[in-house]
Amino acid sequence: MRTAFRIARLELNTLFYSPIAWFLAVVFLFQCGLEYTDHISYFLTLQNLGGSYLEELQFLTSGLFSGQFGLYSVILSKVYLYLPLLTMGLISREVNSGTIKLLYSSPIRIREIVFGKFMAMMAYNLLLILILALFAITGIFNIHVADTGPLLSGLVGIYLLLCTYAAIGLFVSCLTSYQVVAAISTLVIFAVLGYVGTIWQGVDFVRGLTYFLSIAGRTDHLIRGLYNTKDILYFVIITAMFLGFSVIRLQSGRETRAAMAVAARYAGVFVLALVAGYISSIPGFIGYYDATAGKTQTLAPNTQRVIEAIGDEPLVVTSYINLLDERYWRGSPEKRNDDFDRWEPYLRFKPNIQLKYVYYYDTPFDVRVRFAQQYPGKNLKEIANRFISSFQEDNQTILTPDEVRKIVNLRPEQNRYVMQLQFKGRSTFLRLFDDIQVFPNEEETAAALKRLTVKLPKIVFEQGEYERSIDKAGDRDYRQLTSDITFRYALVNQGFDMDTISLNDREIPRDIAALVIADPRTDFTPAALAKIQKYIAAGGNLLIAGEPGKQEIINPLIQPLGVQLMPGMLVEKSKDLPPDMIKTYLTTAGAGLSNDLRPLMKDRTVITMPGAAGLTYIDNGPFTIQPLLMTDGNDTWNKHGKVVLDSADIAYSAAAGDEHGSMPTALALTRTVNGRQQRIVVTGDADFLSTAEVKRRGTGNFLFDTELIGWFTYSEFPVDASRPDPKDTSVNLTRPEMKVLNVIYLGILPGLLLLFAAIFLIRRKRK
Repeated sequence: MRTAFRIARLELNTLFYSPIAWFLAVVFLFQCGLEYTDHISYFLTLQNLGGSYLEELQFLTSGLFSGQFGLYSVILSKVYLYLPLLTMGLISREVNSGTIKLLYSSPIRIREIVFGKFMAMMAYNLLLILILALFAITGIFNIHVADTGPLLSGLVGIYLLLCTYAAIGLFVSCLTSYQVVAAISTLVIFAVLGYVGTIWQGVDFVRGLTYFLSIAGRTDHLIRGLYNTKDILYFVIITAMFLGFSVIRLQSGRETRAAMAVAARYAGVFVLALVAGYISSIPGFIGYYDATAGKTQTLAPNTQRVIEAIGDEPLVVTSYINLLDERYWRGSPEKRNDDFDRWEPYLRFKPNIQLKYVYYYDTPFDVRVRFAQQYPGKNLKEIANRFISSFQEDNQTILTPDEVRKIVNLRPEQNRYVMQLQFKGRSTFLRLFDDIQVFPNEEETAAALKRLTVKLPKIVFEQGEYERSIDKAGDRDYRQLTSDITFRYALVNQGFDMDTISLNDREIPRDIAALVIADPRTDFTPAALAKIQKYIAAGGNLLIAGEPGKQEIINPLIQPLGVQLMPGMLVEKSKDLPPDMIKTYLTTAGAGLSNDLRPLMKDRTVITMPGAAGLTYIDNGPFTIQPLLMTDGNDTWNKHGKVVLDSADIAYSAAAGDEHGSMPTALALTRTVNGRQQRIVVTGDADFLSTAEVKRRGTGNFLFDTELIGWFTYSEFPVDASRPDPKDTSVNLTRPEMKVLNVIYLGILPGLLLLFAAIFLIRRKRK
């Protein structure tokens, strides 16, 4: 080992006695300085602008360093260009100068030569990391309460990558005496290792092999703050493999061996690396440590508890992927590794999750008309055969509609790409959605997992008085919110079951989470009213959504609760919206329904209520009452009398009894009945739950509606996967200080390093 250190010291002397090492260090320092100052200046500009721009300063440490355009990410995309210039002469220089023969004839072992050269590169890589660490330390001072964990883990990841690149470059330098050829060949191998994970992904064996060999994305977890043994051991194994190749190559120059024997040595090292890589990638053998302050790279505590409740029994996740579905390419065999990456956070806590895939063809409901137009005269099998040949999936088993229906009925799922979760004889579906994210988030996945282990909360909608329907897709109805499988925030995708009831025919079930009465059009019969009162008296949860003009129907129902719909309707002065489009805002109590709602209150996100009545309540009634939504008192008032919405102007009239000021439009009522908190919500509008408002952009209706229904389950659903608010949300810099930072990192430090290098090299040349 002492000999290896001596070789490393001599190699470093040679390296720093040439301009290339100094030149690359100066360029690296300037590049890091340019990227860092550019990004920190951008965030400082956003901070000075204030308002909604401050949202981009959330998780500032990540944005500045490990985000898509962060310092670490940019450096990772360019650092591969540095190493070939340094490694191209490690061995080829010895060959050209003839010193390799002296090394062969000396008592120095080949592995000592290789390790010595490699340690020299490790030392130089450490210099680059120290330069990068300078900016990490600066970031700690420039960011208010910086998250130091990802800063350190990112440096570790980049260093491991640099050392792996160095080992590859060292091996290539053993193959040729031409340094330029060595540099170009090294870049080619870098490209191959980055691209290999995308070729022949349709073949299972090849997919597993190339997934291990691929270097692309191996540092992603580390720069985001998550240590895991799989990625760390990958760098160690690949580095050891190429160092082994280098030893074999140089040893073959000293010895006379048959080509087959040398090839067997290479194959042995390669197979050994694959076996080690396979073992290190087994889910149960992977170790993790989340270094982030908010544990953002780990499943939320509630999700972990859901997985813990499943126990040691295996969980089977079967993806049913329709060849004719427009989402097919997301589940094709070529994307199998991406699917594993999505499940990896869950495999961390439950290694015995079994991922299975079933491919079939059937007509997706959303393209039936398009298929008839695009393929006239073709039957379903003929269309499927065209897709099979086009996608080159001849080697895959593609089930026919009849074959897949014998396994599972996917018609209610519209024959879409869907995942079925199975556990102890129970099953549920985990869906893809029609939004930009497509795949389920942690909340939807946790809700599906939880459905396998608990009794599902059921929300029952009263329909006996022609209330809003959960089955119709009209703008005024509730299917989007309740049962639309393509909508991420629909109750069915957040863990709820829904049902309807007519109180004229049935009793209210005792085991439901809540009863919803939304905009009844006719008076309740005495029998129905008695059932509701009995349900309330027994402590049942209830949501009553009224509408202007329905006071005579709703008020007799809610008067015993201490709440009344105000006469008239609310109107709001607006240049762009109709006067009955009321913008309401969350109160502290409203935001307290869920952690996910707190940002809505902070950002003053509106909850729209088209056609709403104000609410009044008494403080000394049987319930504790808190407003959830309030109107803006400056532009909103309660208008008495008949309101003509298409009139030229609707003006406030105190003489007509109009009332000005902020008014509640949603109230939460609570009391304790039989040791359990009873929860009732009364609103002056039923449209805030409707499809039109759930889909309206720029509002918080879709989130508020889901969390409001979830309040009736006592936070059991939706699963709360939120994390503590980040603390690194501001820049500790002023514009004058920013200018000083630019001068230091883009002028003074590179200049000093360049001056030192020049003096060092000149003095060396004189000697």
